[in-house]
Amino acid sequence: MDVRQLEQPMSPVSSADTGLCSASDEMLEHENEALKERVHGLERKVHEQNDEILCLRATLADVLRRLNSLESFTSKGRESPSGARGRRASPLRDREGISHPSTVFEEKGDASSLIDDSSKNDESRVTSPSQTETLSEGSCDSSNRERTSTGGSRIPTRTPVLHSSSILRESRTRLNSQDVRNGEPTPDRKSRRPHSTIITKRSSHQSTGSLFDNDNCPIHYKPITSPKKQMSSLSSRAYDFQSPTSASMHKRWSSSSDFSAQGIMGSSNSLKRLGSTNSGSLTNLTKWSSGMQKPGLRDASFNEEDGYIKFYLRGRPIVLYVPSHLIESYSLSTVTPGPQSRLKLEWAYGYRGKDCRSNLYLLPTGEIVYFIAAVVVLYNVEEQTQRHYLGHTDDVKCLCIHPNKLLIATGQTAGHDKMEGKPHIRIWNSVSLSTLHVLGLGEFERSITAISFSKADGGGLLAAIDEANDHVLSLWEWQKGETGHKITETKCSADTVIGVDFHPMDRHTVVTCGKNHIAFWNIEGGTLSRRLGIFESRDKPKYVTCIAFADNGDVISGDSNGNILVWGRGTNTILKSIKNAHEGAVFSLLVLKDGHVVSGGGKDGQLTLWDPSYRRTGYTAEVPEQYGNCRTIAEGKGSQLLVGTTKNAILAGSFELPFSVIMSGHIEELWALVSHPTEPQFVTGAFDGTITMWDSMSKTVVWTLDNGEPVQSLDISPDGSSVAVGTTTGKWQLLDMYTREELVQHTDGSEPIQVIRFSPDGKTLAIGSRDNHIYLYQLNDDYKKANRVGRCTGHSSFITQLDWSEDGSAIRSNSGDHDVLFWNPNTCRQILQPSQLKDVQWATDTCRISFNSVGIWPEGADGTDINNCARSHDGSLLVTGDDFGTVRLYQFPASNIKSIGHIYGGHSSHVTNVAFMHEDNRVISIGGKDMSVLQWKVLNQKNRFDD
Repeated sequence: MDVRQLEQPMSPVSSADTGLCSASDEMLEHENEALKERVHGLERKVHEQNDEILCLRATLADVLRRLNSLESFTSKGRESPSGARGRRASPLRDREGISHPSTVFEEKGDASSLIDDSSKNDESRVTSPSQTETLSEGSCDSSNRERTSTGGSRIPTRTPVLHSSSILRESRTRLNSQDVRNGEPTPDRKSRRPHSTIITKRSSHQSTGSLFDNDNCPIHYKPITSPKKQMSSLSSRAYDFQSPTSASMHKRWSSSSDFSAQGIMGSSNSLKRLGSTNSGSLTNLTKWSSGMQKPGLRDASFNEEDGYIKFYLRGRPIVLYVPSHLIESYSLSTVTPGPQSRLKLEWAYGYRGKDCRSNLYLLPTGEIVYFIAAVVVLYNVEEQTQRHYLGHTDDVKCLCIHPNKLLIATGQTAGHDKMEGKPHIRIWNSVSLSTLHVLGLGEFERSITAISFSKADGGGLLAAIDEANDHVLSLWEWQKGETGHKITETKCSADTVIGVDFHPMDRHTVVTCGKNHIAFWNIEGGTLSRRLGIFESRDKPKYVTCIAFADNGDVISGDSNGNILVWGRGTNTILKSIKNAHEGAVFSLLVLKDGHVVSGGGKDGQLTLWDPSYRRTGYTAEVPEQYGNCRTIAEGKGSQLLVGTTKNAILAGSFELPFSVIMSGHIEELWALVSHPTEPQFVTGAFDGTITMWDSMSKTVVWTLDNGEPVQSLDISPDGSSVAVGTTTGKWQLLDMYTREELVQHTDGSEPIQVIRFSPDGKTLAIGSRDNHIYLYQLNDDYKKANRVGRCTGHSSFITQLDWSEDGSAIRSNSGDHDVLFWNPNTCRQILQPSQLKDVQWATDTCRISFNSVGIWPEGADGTDINNCARSHDGSLLVTGDDFGTVRLYQFPASNIKSIGHIYGGHSSHVTNVAFMHEDNRVISIGGKDMSVLQWKVLNQKNRFDD
């Protein structure tokens, strides 16, 4: 039978069934789409409500801060500003989060009587030193703790004022019980009681400017408190002497001293106590770094007959003559105590956008958070105030915000300190600035380049990228204990990984991007599995530079080809491609609350607005060329956008309003610094060729000049009308301070001008070059002519510093091989008998090697540890900068071998220069490769309680 005869036409019933099926499928598909839209709408509402809750939290936090400030002022009016000397008191805290360490006297007798005596002042709100880190938990009533189920945050509540006696008793009880729990016996008080008076100082360093006092608990997490730290607090019984005040504080001073009457550093136990401090702060500030074990130079000797001291730097003998009026009383065993004044970080200039991404955010408190060097800055632009988290010991490389918008995680690179200098992640409270968890100490290899909190589960997990050879991706349950728990880790890619982020809707999905890849990771059973993004026939980019998430869960990526790609939710394939979205790479993507997308170009410097369907809206904005190109974009208040640029600037603006700079900084290594002789201003110069004048009162840039050549050194004439500029090419200039017009230009050799200095009368200019010579020039009154007088020859290494005598009759210079020479500027000849100048008064004290600065050198110093020093104009303080990123404050003169200095951190690179402002109320320090400018406020007995 023919097959064709078997073919029958389709019946009308079958056709109807097919039509019904297709109609049903269409209806189901339509319902699915409607359901998806409804779910997306609900998710959007949830996000909006979360934002409202965060705003309420921030408002409440601000109200509590203001109430505490009012209480502080009210209590100050009732209390005496100073206390009886010799009493033991607990460290008091002011509303800016600074505590004031002071000398502690422990005398023979019953220690408890001193405590009972100090508790008589019932109006004082005090805390024991050992309670500094635990008060935020212990002072909160457990019945008032309101916790969220996912984020781990709570709305802060006010707590009653605690009296000193109850706090001290509670502190002793809590610490004793914790020592027992940790398996350590409680030290016996009698065994700790010294026979003779012992002066002991404790030191620590923490962040500045907490919004909350410690007796307010903005979050239920317990800050890290080391058992060793608690033990040392009991064993030393070092209750700081303090003038009473009611202002509740939660920070302590960063003093490095730990001396006893037995001599320098007391005993080995005292050194152990110093090294065991760990409060989530700069541990390396309370320990002597490598090569700086303790103050004092080895093999130092004093020849009383000839009146000189002798010591060695890298085997080279250094001879310094003692002034005549000090010869009889001078002794190598004398210890110079630390100064009464302290430093507090007031302002950090600069932003790290040159080589870091996703490091700019707006907090509910109205502050923007970013980092520079080892400082995380919380900057309120409207109020022109900064707070600083100083827990890190070296360069901060990445930053992310918890979904509750109160917690912040920051990751750092490897530093100098043997333990806390290792790469690690710190999770801290943005309101109180207290460290909650420290993750990965000793587990990361190089530096943390990217981190992200999970979002779909409320932030219970943290993902981190280690910049090791295999770029390891690790997942952490960060809330488990003080150091968290690492769930898993895996090799991410042999190529560079520059970004990681959790999917906001799929709790088991993590996305990473970098060189030659975008990867979608699935978390299942404590392991990670990877699917690489498939580019198909499209040009595979060299770098996937940024990622973001659309409201519907799609992943949006930008790449080095200038394209924007949309990846389907739950897939590794491309749904949509926008070619040539920007000229050059797409450096940043931001999804706004209304679903629109903002992209930032890394070459064209443009911001482009896209609608939720990824169509151009026609709105564009351009970053001013002098500030570089867009590095990262963040959503500001209202329609405002915040832009971090590749030239280390932060801009604010919108598509309707032009962008203006709110923070700027240098973009290359920074060496030159000088303060104005009569105004609250200072000038910096860097290898990027820019010279910038800053105003220390308004914290703004007065002017910036592109000099065209790398700047090595600066000085300002005594009348403030001219600035001298030394470059790395041997060229130097005189510029008019107000018009920036070049007045004089000369070249001396081809080596960098290491130091340039006006004489006290402004008529002579001394130029210290890396070619080992000092050149002298005679200047006319208006600084428009400079005639070379001569050249001082005698150093066998490059010039590092030089000082003029007050009468201009002598010059003192240091060199790279640790030599100290003296010169007659009139004849340009060396003064061969330094003893003739032992009583000379010097206009400045910038020479690191001099009798007045001998105490700044630690034991085992190799001569390069200390980079610079500067004396205050009133002659009471000496500040130094070193290779370990710290600023140190000493009494002046620091002429004793054993001199105590207070140590402050914030820089991550070598501190290349320091200077006092003309009124001695501020200190400026600059970092080398960290490109930061830090402004420190000098606090003394007069302004300490008013700060």
